[in-house]
Amino acid sequence: MAVPTTFDHRVTNYSLPHAYWLARAAGLSYQDREAIEAQARSWGFDTVRHHETRFTPPFPLQDTQAYTMASEHMIVTAFRGTEPAQIRDWLSDATTPPWPGPGGTGYVHYGFAKALASVHPAVVKTVGELRTNGQSLWFTGHSLGGALAMLGAARLYLEEPLLKADGIVTFGQPRTCDRLLAAACNKGFKGRMYRFVNNNDIVPQLPAEPAFTHVDALRYIDSSGRIGEAPGALAGLADRTRGLTADAFAPVSDGVRDHAMRNYLTALEKNLA
Repeated sequence: MAVPTTFDHRVTNYSLPHAYWLARAAGLSYQDREAIEAQARSWGFDTVRHHETRFTPPFPLQDTQAYTMASEHMIVTAFRGTEPAQIRDWLSDATTPPWPGPGGTGYVHYGFAKALASVHPAVVKTVGELRTNGQSLWFTGHSLGGALAMLGAARLYLEEPLLKADGIVTFGQPRTCDRLLAAACNKGFKGRMYRFVNNNDIVPQLPAEPAFTHVDALRYIDSSGRIGEAPGALAGLADRTRGLTADAFAPVSDGVRDHAMRNYLTALEKNLA
């Protein structure tokens, strides 16, 4: 395997090369409109739509941003994340109430529900308008964007089944929902929903269990940068300990450092080389 040099629009199933390109799409969501449009078109996506909204205090986020890029064979919707410190403080707030999940299935974190609700109608409208050729549909995002990608795809699956996504790939995604909604997604997206976690990344450890949980199909990046399935409890603890001690001068910052999107891309490139 080698690092792919082009975005393959005809892919319909999960693969590590496709995850690499979705990681690049997730990283692109942090750029401005002009940069997103220029890069998307260089990848062969001739249509780009932006989905943006701004919030007013006391809601902890300033805005929600996402974009959809479409070609003759593929549509990708990517959600932007936020700074680790901001989302860590927000997800650590035990007073945040739960919110009913998509289609009345389980519940989700209130902040995720509100952030997604502000752009979801535009995403549904865009996908409905652009998916005219049976294109595959993929959702992706990093950090908060990963939670919104998973939740947005879940809403389509449970509320707009004709627009069901072909796959979801996220990076550094926080726990998003309860066990009922996670189980529904595990069933509905079996073999087509994957979340990457880089060693000691702090964000996937929040908010606390058991109120919130993760969907299955973990792709774990170990302290050496190798990508594999979920390690056993003891092996995982040992590897996370190795990650914490890799930098003797800054062990406490490892969880924030591991969250950086560039480190996810570096690991994917290493495993494809």
